[in-house]
Formats: sequence, C-alpha cells, structure tokens
Amino acid sequence: MAAPLEGMRVVEVANWMAAPGAAALMADMGADVVKVEPLRGDAMRGATRQPQLPEGQDPIDAAFEMDNRGKRSIAVAINQEPGADLVRRLAAGADVFLCNLLPSRQTRFGLDAASLHALNPRLVHATLTGYGPGGPDAARPGYDLTAFFGRGAVLDAMSEPANTAPPRLRPAQGDHTAALALFGGVLAALRLVEATGEGQVVDVSLLGAAAWTMSSDLSATLVDGVTPTPQGRIARPHALHGGFRCADGRWILLFMPEPHWWAPFCEAVGHPEWTDDERFADRGARAAHMPELTRLMDEAFAARPLKAWCALFDERGFIWGPASTVAEFADDEQAAADGLFPEIDDASGRRFRTVRAPLRVQGADVGPRGRAPRVGEHTAAVLTDLGVTGDDLAALVADGVVGGPAA
Repeated sequence: MAAPLEGMRVVEVANWMAAPGAAALMADMGADVVKVEPLRGDAMRGATRQPQLPEGQDPIDAAFEMDNRGKRSIAVAINQEPGADLVRRLAAGADVFLCNLLPSRQTRFGLDAASLHALNPRLVHATLTGYGPGGPDAARPGYDLTAFFGRGAVLDAMSEPANTAPPRLRPAQGDHTAALALFGGVLAALRLVEATGEGQVVDVSLLGAAAWTMSSDLSATLVDGVTPTPQGRIARPHALHGGFRCADGRWILLFMPEPHWWAPFCEAVGHPEWTDDERFADRGARAAHMPELTRLMDEAFAARPLKAWCALFDERGFIWGPASTVAEFADDEQAAADGLFPEIDDASGRRFRTVRAPLRVQGADVGPRGRAPRVGEHTAAVLTDLGVTGDDLAALVADGVVGGPAA
C-alpha cells in the first residue's frame, strides 16, 4: 500500500502537543518529519503522567510518543545564528515548515514566511499560535488551558450553574483539535502549491479551534449577543438527553431527544404511567417540569446497576453510552476491533500500545511508523545529508550549536 505523503519532507520547530500533533499525523502518512528541538529537548518530554511500570523497567513517555512518533530529531540552538542558519537550510529543501514560534521569534531567527519563501518559493509555511497572527494579542503566548478552554469559552459552557470552581480539564483536548485543523490546512496548502507552483502560508490558532468547537452555541450568540444560560441537569431542554447515576454509582448517558422515544423509555424503566401524566405529556410540558421529572428519573435509574441498564437499553434499541473510565476505554472491545490502539516498539524493542490517527484512507498505508526519537538522535545524520560533516560538525558541537547522542 502507498503512503499518502511518502517522499514529503517536513521540518518541525515546535514543542508541546498541538503543532507536533499535526506533524505526527503527517509522519503517520509517510512524511519524513525532522523535529528541531532545543539542546535540552522539547519541554513536553516527561511533562505528563508516566505509565506505572514494574520496578526496574525503563519508563515509557507515552504522551510524548503519541505526538512525536515516526519523526527524526535534531537538537539545535536556534537562538544562535549558526543554529538558525541550519534550520533555514533544512527548510530550503523541505515541502512544509511547521512551527509554533510567535511571529516576533520567527522574524528574529529568519524563520518567518517571507524569509523562508525567499529560499524556497514552493514551501508551505504553517504556524500554530494561541490567538492568531493579527490583533492586539497576536504576541500573547497561549496554551490549551488558557486560549482554548478559557478565552474560547469552552470551560464556561461546560460548567454546572451552581459550581463554585470550573471542572478539571484533561490535557491536549484543544491542542489535538487544533492539530487536526493544522493538518488539514497543510494538506490544502500543498494542493495549492501543486496547482499554482507558489508557496503558501497556513495559520491555525487555539482560539480559532475553540470557536469552531463552540460554534453550536457561538453561532446563535453572534446573532443575538446573548450568552446561553448554563442549563445543568434540571434545566435541560430534552428529558432523554443527559447523564443519570445508576445503582452502582456509574453514569449512563442518553441522547434520544425525538418525542417518539418517550413512551418506550417510560415502559423500559418501569413507569408507563409517565406517558399519561399531563406534566410529561409532550416535550414542552416535560421541559416545564424538568426539575421534578429529573428527580423521578434519578430514582428510577438508582434501582439498577449500569450493566443492567445497558443490557436492557440494547434490547430496546435505545441510544446510550456509558461514562467509561480511561482504563475501560483502553480495553474497549469496539475500540480494539476498529484498530484504535496499534502497537509500536520503544527504543529497547519493548512493545506498547498507542493511539492511531482518527482517520483512515482506504487502501493506503496510514499508521505509526515507529517510536518517537531521543533528543537529537538524528542530528549527525540529518546534518550529514545537509553537507555538514567532519570538523564543521565537531565545531558546531563544541560551540553548543547542536547536540545529541550521535553528534
């Protein structure tokens, strides 16, 4: 099978998750991704929870592996002119330059679109920022928590009305949403390069990814200027839309807002009389009496454990899902059948599972190409291909411009 991006060279100057995640998707599709790291390594290395392994086993930096698998690493101090020059030379022979440097740093190091297009007129120059390339906050650093969840209103929309503190958020949800957008933008730009012969500029922001994510709420507010009222469970518009606690403390989630589900549901939970109750006669009546109806539904769900409700609802063809734990998702039969968790080898040859890209191309070779690199693992090889060898390479190492185990 052919790999969709085989033969393509990508130079990545980025850290953390969003921009590296986009480059990981390109590596999964066969691109040769050269990751440019500072001599100390990407700040993402070792920054998240490390898997609990038996004592004496070397760690697996699973989250870093996720966003950096299949890449080659070159350790370069781009804040030194010889280091920045090496990156520019790499970009001159690349198809894509991908970074999350703020515009001022791109200009300072000669890695902005204008400078690189002067060296490589067909280059796709792609940038991931917190807040976009223009406006008063273009130079403001932004992360998943601050730019996506916070400024992008995702956090507020997820909060229950009575909460005094916002919910605890999980890492990289905004980052990986933005990574998909950046990946798609780069593919579209590559198509334009083919059609026009001219280099392209792609920009994606965490704030823009939040706007897209929040568009169901945001689109109405853009028209009327009204912030949606936090609903919570007792003010939801549809009775069969939301989560309910079962007898074992687990939660089951329903999404059956169409009116024809109401009568079968009432029968299934042992309360057919609810269909004749004028308080719950139609959607409007149920919405008007939602606090009382929620109390009754909570009492009904508290009578059986989650597995019993799941079996019963499957018999009825209801639309439901469990509130799974992360460990349950990792062992999910459907996820395994769909190949969501392929295995790769670490540096010692030990196999471990990771998460595949959320897309397939039928008949194409798409998937992890191997482990993430060690810091600067490929410095010598990449610089040799660039024509830097012998005494010149040794001088760069001695001057602290490049590093890595092979340098």
